[in-house]
Amino acid sequence: MPRVACAFWLSVSGQGEIRTVPVPEPRDDEVLVRTVCSGVSRGTETLVFRGGVPESQHTVMRAPFQEGDFPAPVKYGYLNVGVVEQGPSALLGRTVFCLYPHQTHYVVPASAVTPVPDSVPASRAVLAGTVETAVNALWDAAPLVGDRIAVVGAGMVGCSVAAVLARFPGVRVQLVDADPARAATAKALGVDFALPQDALGDCDLVVHASASEQGLARSLELLAPEGTVIELSWYGDRQISLPLGEAFHSRRLVVRSSQVGAVSPARRARRTFADRLALALDLLADPAFDALITGESAFEDLPRVMPRLASGDLPALCHRIRYTPADG
Repeated sequence: MPRVACAFWLSVSGQGEIRTVPVPEPRDDEVLVRTVCSGVSRGTETLVFRGGVPESQHTVMRAPFQEGDFPAPVKYGYLNVGVVEQGPSALLGRTVFCLYPHQTHYVVPASAVTPVPDSVPASRAVLAGTVETAVNALWDAAPLVGDRIAVVGAGMVGCSVAAVLARFPGVRVQLVDADPARAATAKALGVDFALPQDALGDCDLVVHASASEQGLARSLELLAPEGTVIELSWYGDRQISLPLGEAFHSRRLVVRSSQVGAVSPARRARRTFADRLALALDLLADPAFDALITGESAFEDLPRVMPRLASGDLPALCHRIRYTPADG
């Protein structure tokens, strides 16, 4: 059993490094996991990397197995897939998903890992945390058969929402983004695509995930009277303006936030965090989700890759990190 592992740490804002960290002996109710791959969430994770978490949100934004504190030094991340090398017999040898940072080996409570279904390859299972966000947003939104829906912002979260909505019966779904290259992603997911100026209006529901005030303003414009925007973007320390004049009140429009840190109130009485994550993993049996993984790098290259992801020099939806058995 490895006594040490290698982990990616944000040492100072905008700069990361690989550190050696101790790996404890797992107790009877814990598992030792060897990481196979992890994913970089280009939205939240790169915002953390550049030091954009406002002080008022330092506690709220903590990841489940984060070490250190914002802004830095901090070990942060939450898309990890690995194999259980030591633990309860029911999990031994299983591929599992865990909300754990980028690290070669780690020990967590057995209850913190979710087995990956045999129908889902480990390389795709890194999307589970983001698809879980999409599931929660749609629990909040509660779309109906026949709804006219736009998803504004074709990033990792927006595309995940669109991919799930593509399987809803009788709905009109359009993925909206300022980047025409996202049309190919929309096609792979099975939904229509439009640039913001060409998007179809009269929407019953708009899911906003562009993290821009222009995207939020366009989302309001696309609504039918009494329609709802579900706001999935997180702006960190940025201030945005929202046009609440003109016809906002007379059309009785609604803006609602959705955040994955709590199970949607619409499902809270009957569903748990574990139920939500298990559902997300089941949905990932669809190979269409592979379109959301747009690049891959070796774990040891993370200190060089993260600045490029954060600056946009390396465009990505989900950027996958691969680990070799020799790591750690």
